[in-house]
Amino acid sequence: MADEKSACTHLDQIKEVKPDGDTCGDCVKAGTKPVALRMCLTCGHVGCCDSSVGQHARKHYEETKHPIMESFKSAPGGTEWRWCYIDQDYL
Repeated sequence: MADEKSACTHLDQIKEVKPDGDTCGDCVKAGTKPVALRMCLTCGHVGCCDSSVGQHARKHYEETKHPIMESFKSAPGGTEWRWCYIDQDYL
């Protein structure tokens, strides 16, 4: 799925992972609702997006330094994409 024009050097950290849940577990614990979900491509952690109150996908990156995540459970007709936190770029 990575674009050949991408200059990302972190693609080697993408693993074949399964999601660790079907929603943001941190939002469930906090009693908040995620706006959209993201999945870490290094470990499968599912977290909420930056538009969510908790920004748990970003916090997961900050804690683990796992660089690449992708959209998770896109709505019908929604887009699928990947993002590298380090390069601040779509793949």
